[in-house]
Amino acid sequence: MADTDLMTVTLEGARDSDQVEIDELTLQLRAGLLELDVHRVEPVQVGETPAGSKSGGAVALGVLAVTLSPVALRGVFRLLETWVTNRPIRKVRVVFGDDSIELEHASAEDQRRLVDAFIAVHGPASPAEPVNESGLSGA
Repeated sequence: MADTDLMTVTLEGARDSDQVEIDELTLQLRAGLLELDVHRVEPVQVGETPAGSKSGGAVALGVLAVTLSPVALRGVFRLLETWVTNRPIRKVRVVFGDDSIELEHASAEDQRRLVDAFIAVHGPASPAEPVNESGLSGA
């Protein structure tokens, strides 16, 4: 299995969104992410489990933990960019390692530049240039 990293995705609903709507949107996003080449997508648990409760801890509303390899970053961000423009979401905050990025209803060009810069830092290393028989790189 390739190296994996953890990404946290947090949805911030529109001003008039309620908890039920955010929960439904989170489930929709989770389903979309699971269609990509990611290892896991799970709701984030918060707090301790109350004594006598049947399930794990409480779930953080609108927060998903995504386990993926750096190679999957671009696909995840492309999904998020499209997804946020078609839903009543004010912003999507992504935390990856020590860095974070917020996707909002910015122009497609501005958003693409931000995402590309973020992926350049966190994505997989560029493949090495081919080396010819003389030991020099290039074609």
